Amino acid sequence: MNLTHRQLTMFRAIMLHGSLGRAADACASSQPTLSRELGRLEQLLGFKLFDRVRGRLRPTVRALALMQEVERSFIGLEQIAARASELRTQATGRLRIACLPALAHALVPRALVYLSHAHPELGVSVHPLESPWLEQAMSEQRFDLGLSETQEAPAGVALQPLLKVNEVAVLPRDHNLCRKARLQPRDFTGERFISLAVGDPYRTAIDAMFEDAKVHRATLFETTSAVAVCAMVRQGLGVAIVNPFTALELSGPDLVVRPLTVAIAYQVNILLPEIAAPHPLQGVLADTVRKACAALNHHHTL
Repeated sequence: MNLTHRQLTMFRAIMLHGSLGRAADACASSQPTLSRELGRLEQLLGFKLFDRVRGRLRPTVRALALMQEVERSFIGLEQIAARASELRTQATGRLRIACLPALAHALVPRALVYLSHAHPELGVSVHPLESPWLEQAMSEQRFDLGLSETQEAPAGVALQPLLKVNEVAVLPRDHNLCRKARLQPRDFTGERFISLAVGDPYRTAIDAMFEDAKVHRATLFETTSAVAVCAMVRQGLGVAIVNPFTALELSGPDLVVRPLTVAIAYQVNILLPEIAAPHPLQGVLADTVRKACAALNHHHTL
């Protein structure tokens, strides 16, 4: 059976528009031509695609099933076309940044302030992604720069260290632990504790710290987002340990930040694509990220 792309395009147009007239307009053809093409397609397939009900075309069950396969094919073509457009404009269009959600909330906006001062007309797209999708997207050369906690460079990507700091404790206003300048694991004994989700590497490290200290907490709430953790702490639902970027960005009268006596390292690296042609301002973007990082470190002593 030799189906042509034109026949499938015509069939899809009829399915989407519901009439030969509108489908003909969409295909830049005529209604009689489409009617003949439809007849040939039905003859080739050996079954009817449409019933004619009061002058309108109603798709048969087989037509609906066929449309599912046709849509998969066309969506694939549209994705290829979109990717080709990205590759064509990558070296001249807007900068594209992939970063962990916590960094999209705190570090990246500060970097964009520096970037926009130097290049006020430059367009930038920021895409918060979790691991391992972030690293996979960088391997596919889809972004000009990535910010990740990964310690291993993905395939086709250069890794540059950005910073290494420590996780911090976050406490609700007026909590009894706010009186302490630094917190030890035993200070959390019996406290209502808000955790990151099971499987998160920092959740694993935090749990290991408390297990080593033989400290039992009341872990009632958990979430995948450090921002959500801080929001729960601000409401007085418990205490928590999160990355310092999110903690410092959200700190204020209702959220108190304290360092820990036990170091739980939080490391961020810059990822740069090695295969795709670099954007002319890729280096400038990387420099502004480093500048924003240094400013945070200086002002808040991360």
